[in-house]
Amino acid sequence: MTTSAAGQPLIPQPPATVAALRQAIRQIAPAALPAFTRELDQAADQSRQGSDLGPLQRFVAQWAVYVHIQRQPRLAAALRRCEDAAESGDAAEARCAASEIGRILDEAHAAIGLPAR
Repeated sequence: MTTSAAGQPLIPQPPATVAALRQAIRQIAPAALPAFTRELDQAADQSRQGSDLGPLQRFVAQWAVYVHIQRQPRLAAALRRCEDAAESGDAAEARCAASEIGRILDEAHAAIGLPAR
């Protein structure tokens, strides 16, 4: 992963298109590319089968949020800590972590112009 100076995002937020998101993931989180490709194929298949763009729209929104978070190392690290805490087994800690995860995701949605989850 590329490093950033003074907590700045690694890259600008790309447009919410498959090609732009793929390129961004290639730059900031290359290990996520197989999941991106697999989920894109699934969304495309579901869209074709149902003659509905909904699955593709949800795919693009989900990955735009992912990129928004991952391009900010401090935010991505905070999310990982919360995810680990949510799996800790302690119910109170898991609730607190889940609340923080929700806040991070809501802010990411808002930052890229998506409605709250």
